[in-house]
Amino acid sequence: MTQSPQIPPNGTEVALLGGGCFWCLDAVYRNLSGVSEVVSGYAGGQMPNPTYEQVCSKTTGHIEVVRVVFDPGVISYADILRVFFTIHDPTTRDRQGADVGPQYRSVIFFESAEQEAAAREVMEEVRREGLYNGPIVTDLLPAPVFYPAEQEHQDYFARNPWSGYCRAVVAPKVAKFRKGFAHRLKERAA
Repeated sequence: MTQSPQIPPNGTEVALLGGGCFWCLDAVYRNLSGVSEVVSGYAGGQMPNPTYEQVCSKTTGHIEVVRVVFDPGVISYADILRVFFTIHDPTTRDRQGADVGPQYRSVIFFESAEQEAAAREVMEEVRREGLYNGPIVTDLLPAPVFYPAEQEHQDYFARNPWSGYCRAVVAPKVAKFRKGFAHRLKERAA
């Protein structure tokens, strides 16, 4: 496994987000208009090129994340984050539903000062709107090295829609996203 380039294609930006199992975020962002690429992977740990098994051992410090490449002329970074705060619970540290461990931390890794400012604004917006009962525990950190996950973790939901986890956990998040952001769906996903 090799490190993914940090520089996005011309005219695009990158959002690096962790919000529980990366299969859920991957499935949602692939349907979002303006998104050209989604890669599941690992970030924030101390071990280079970790494997899924190593990250699940909870000893590497890595978080399951998605690297979302998007066109800011179609969708803003703030709107990418509004989707993020809708599809996971940002009030539980190191946990999303039955998935428990530091690799499931809620985190926004910003790529620039502008992204950091936008993230702070969206987080404050979410707080003001009272979308959640508890305080937001999402970490806001500078983007570290990103390592793509193994191929079997890429586009997992589309390739395994009938697996128990996908039916019980991923599908409801995708359905919630499609309902709340119907105006933002790619035409093929509508």
